[in-house]
Amino acid sequence: MTTLLFTHPVCLQHDTGDYHPECADRIKAALAALESEDFSMLLREEAPHVTMEQLMRAHPLSHIDHVLESVPHSDSHHHLDPDTILSRYSGEAALRAAGAVVAAVDAVAKKQARNCFCAVRPPGHHAERDGAMGFCFFNNAAVGALHARDVHGYQRVAIVDFDVHHGNGTQHILWDEEGMLYASTHQEHAYPNTGFTEETGGKGIMVNVPLPAGTNSSDYRTAFADILIPRLREYKPDFLIISAGFDAHAADPLAHLRLTTADFSWITHQLLKVAEDFADNRVVSVLEGGYDLRALAASVREHVRALMGM
Repeated sequence: MTTLLFTHPVCLQHDTGDYHPECADRIKAALAALESEDFSMLLREEAPHVTMEQLMRAHPLSHIDHVLESVPHSDSHHHLDPDTILSRYSGEAALRAAGAVVAAVDAVAKKQARNCFCAVRPPGHHAERDGAMGFCFFNNAAVGALHARDVHGYQRVAIVDFDVHHGNGTQHILWDEEGMLYASTHQEHAYPNTGFTEETGGKGIMVNVPLPAGTNSSDYRTAFADILIPRLREYKPDFLIISAGFDAHAADPLAHLRLTTADFSWITHQLLKVAEDFADNRVVSVLEGGYDLRALAASVREHVRALMGM
């Protein structure tokens, strides 16, 4: 078994307008980074549609209908908020992005792949149960996590989110879901100004590790190794989903953590070791943020290299 990549051409057609940071060039950069000979063994499949049943584990039908009915039928844009923009192919892209994570969970659960990376957009971790925000319409990671629990029977599913912004939506959806842990490192007081340490969950378990602006590699690794990893090991996840945002990179324009490309390889290896020890190596990773194209490409390359055991 090797690593399986899910993506779809429609992810490039989700048009957010001129100068928007969450643009099609992000997927182009990520996929171009995976075209070298190093990735000749990387399996590739097109992301399928998510079904309504799968999507409704995380979102009510009213929210799904609102998003899909707001998609314009012409070459125009519809703003759900100032940053979260729909165009003609956005609904299709959002359905494929969530579908990628569900298909990835299936592939790993059925041992068709060792692990998976979903290079999809729009991202998902800001989408709350009944609200789109922060470039996100449906919460891809949460949809996948609930599918892992409800369809495949995993009892201790964990989502680890290393995006520089807190995944308020994932936390909101999983707050009262039994058998779920959400753990996040993020810049404190950055958008959306959630993810404080005292936010610990209801039936679900929330582990928030907010870090001050300017946090460098050494301090980040210390916090990750001393706070997040012990909590994850204590939980003993039987399935691990990664919300892989690469905007904590020092070059990223949207926040102010100071990670390097090498840090994303290190983070991935730390998580893979937990999955090896408790989850029979079951890992699905889904792209979230990352807005400097060169840094994004380099970081995705190192993340997938780690997933492939390189």
